[in-house]
Amino acid sequence: MKQVFFIDLDNTIYFTKPNEDVLMKGLYDLLEQQDLKLTDEQFMAAKAEMLRTPFLKVAEKYEFPKEVTDRLINYLSNREVTQALIPSDDYHYIKSLKGRKFIVTAGFPKQQYSKVKMLGIADDFEDVQVVDVAASNKKQAFLNLIEKFKLNNEDILIIGDDAESEIKYGLELGIETFLLDPENLHPNAKSTYIGKNLSQLHQAAGQ
Repeated sequence: MKQVFFIDLDNTIYFTKPNEDVLMKGLYDLLEQQDLKLTDEQFMAAKAEMLRTPFLKVAEKYEFPKEVTDRLINYLSNREVTQALIPSDDYHYIKSLKGRKFIVTAGFPKQQYSKVKMLGIADDFEDVQVVDVAASNKKQAFLNLIEKFKLNNEDILIIGDDAESEIKYGLELGIETFLLDPENLHPNAKSTYIGKNLSQLHQAAGQ
């Protein structure tokens, strides 16, 4: 039975799309003021990807000018979410897991911590780790948690939606993983468990 859970935040504990107005309006407004040198189609695609992908990766993919990227990073670094966010319909599966639960999320710390607060879920977790993707990755965050809390890999289940981040790094560390993939975005992904929702999460955890 798994007794420790490393859980992603964005598009796992909550989904960005139902919370798009709260999370993205300010960023979208700022983006529209910039000279991104993108077609309308590219701009819409970049906005859509920001709902699932860290901003820096999107900026790199669409080759945002450096001065624009710097301006937006400054905005995001200082931004806090101040309106209520809605957890996913499946959040009760996470909340009812028996054991120690940790959020491991990538992004800008002030923004990510404020999301946890506005979701009203802070008391459900022992610790929240925010990874600055410009300087580190979730693999190092997992190692830090394991060392800090004296955890055993075989007791851990990693839960998230990103096959190339928490799932990949978990498998590299020999830790079992649960990939949440409701839209089948990762049909060829490697993961110990894969689900379109979290209804099988307790079974995967042996609970």
